[in-house]
Amino acid sequence: MNNASDLRTFESHDGPLAYRDTGSGAPLVLLHAGFLDHTMWDDQIPALARHHRVIAPDARGHGWSSNASGPFRQADDVAALLRHLAVGPAVLVGVSMGANIAVDTTLEHPSLVRGLVVSGGGAPGPGDPWTEELRAAQFSALGAGDIGGWLDTFALSAAGPHRTPDAVDPDLVRRLREMAGRTIAKHTADETDFNVPVLDTATRAKDISVPVLALNGALDASDLIGMAEHVARSVTDGRVTAVEGTGHFPNMEQPDAFNQALAEFLRGL
Repeated sequence: MNNASDLRTFESHDGPLAYRDTGSGAPLVLLHAGFLDHTMWDDQIPALARHHRVIAPDARGHGWSSNASGPFRQADDVAALLRHLAVGPAVLVGVSMGANIAVDTTLEHPSLVRGLVVSGGGAPGPGDPWTEELRAAQFSALGAGDIGGWLDTFALSAAGPHRTPDAVDPDLVRRLREMAGRTIAKHTADETDFNVPVLDTATRAKDISVPVLALNGALDASDLIGMAEHVARSVTDGRVTAVEGTGHFPNMEQPDAFNQALAEFLRGL
């Protein structure tokens, strides 16, 4: 539904960062999963923009945003974008890496956040054997320079540990491969990882004062579900739900159900 010509950019402290900005109303920020980009939200943006100002950035080093040339934190990039746009506080919605960034931003820049929705991530916890095995296969493929093999293993995360890959819609797999292929093409094997993590988020989750919804795919790996649920169960106003029949990308696999659950949460704020 969109391409690079739909994007805007702003000059961050370290190169331009890309984002979509559409609709009007209370601001809603959609944060994508690792190696993907804002187009993973193609099934959410039109629906949400009817009632909200929807901002969907490409994280640094992903999609159409510039790579890092020095240390940075993704949470600070989100905060810089919101301040650049003079909007906030906003509801942050994140899947996987995006969920981690949403939690980090809420902890580090609390005045910019009024609500938090996390899916398949949030705060680090013990690893599930399936997740660890998949991650090891991905690193092995990258180390061997086998980008095709890496894309194959990356796409397996859509199915999760409870289904075979052929149970996932081939169009979803195609979209994942296209996004991940765009991002991985921006990087080289020997480049420095400048990303600086926000520390102690699992312990600090109890300090979050805004409403939280953990909106997981019911068939996702247990550790990834647990990361989101930990955040929701740590706060005063937290709730947990799941999109049945979906894995790590419930917003892409069952967009109507995901949108409905998100809309119910937003109406309650």
